[in-house]
Amino acid sequence: MSAKPANLLDVVFRVCHQVRYEVSDEGIVTILIQQNHPIQCFFRKLRVKIPEYRRIKLDDFGSYAFLQIDGYKTVREIGEALEAKFGDKVQPLYERLSLFLTHIQDQCHYIETV
Repeated sequence: MSAKPANLLDVVFRVCHQVRYEVSDEGIVTILIQQNHPIQCFFRKLRVKIPEYRRIKLDDFGSYAFLQIDGYKTVREIGEALEAKFGDKVQPLYERLSLFLTHIQDQCHYIETV
């Protein structure tokens, strides 16, 4: 593991290999969370209908930012791409982007630093 950069704008993220997601024709990302807790498996055996995956659909901005995470782009480059695509709609850009990225890294474990 490399040393953490002092500035969040220089951080590079990648999508965790265990994260499954779908991308619609419109570019909307849906994260698939497998529901395989032992209690869920037990109730499935009792023929209770529990979906195999929980689906979390991201909005336009989240989907575009998520698809920019490739293990090579820095947060600054992702922000520039967001601003080029959506213009002033994404302002305040870096506050929102850093909140989004830290949430899906720390709380959801969808991405990790490179």
